Amino acid sequence: MTNALKKITCAGVTALAVLSMAGCAHGPSRSQLGTGAGAVVGGVAGNALFGSTLGTVGGAAAGALVGNELSKGGRGGRRR
Repeated sequence: MTNALKKITCAGVTALAVLSMAGCAHGPSRSQLGTGAGAVVGGVAGNALFGSTLGTVGGAAAGALVGNELSKGGRGGRRR
């Protein structure tokens, strides 16, 4: 890879990272927090139970789904 191509690639990746983070300028919603927390707990549990990368990824995915669903409910029950 030439030096100029490396610089262009690096600039493109940096610009993409800056633009993707600009969408996170406000605090996370309750649903986003629930999804993130569920993914972390699920990943740790999946790794502890299965001890493999597949177990960790599967646990994180399942935890994210559960965390997202649990964080959707408000004081008055499920939203429509």
